Amino acid sequence: MALTSQDIARIAQLAQLDLTSAESARMLTQLNGFFDIVEKMRAVDTTQLAPLTHPVAAIGEVALRLREDVASEPDQRAANQRSAPAVERGLFLVPKVIE
Repeated sequence: MALTSQDIARIAQLAQLDLTSAESARMLTQLNGFFDIVEKMRAVDTTQLAPLTHPVAAIGEVALRLREDVASEPDQRAANQRSAPAVERGLFLVPKVIE
């Protein structure tokens, strides 16, 4: 898929950009270069490949170094909600703003 200068003009109009002819030409070159890369990637047959969970998984086993999910601060919900005008079951009540 190759873009034309009319496509660039339309995109610029939709994005409300005022591009000079030099900027339009540069944008055309860059976008067409991007689409060329995408077409090359699409041409690669990946039907026999399993998806990777992480790029390093292609080299070896990946052990995710995730920290334990523990609370690091004390629960101060009640203290934080003392100054609220309206609270119900631990939630802030706010006026309806969308009909």
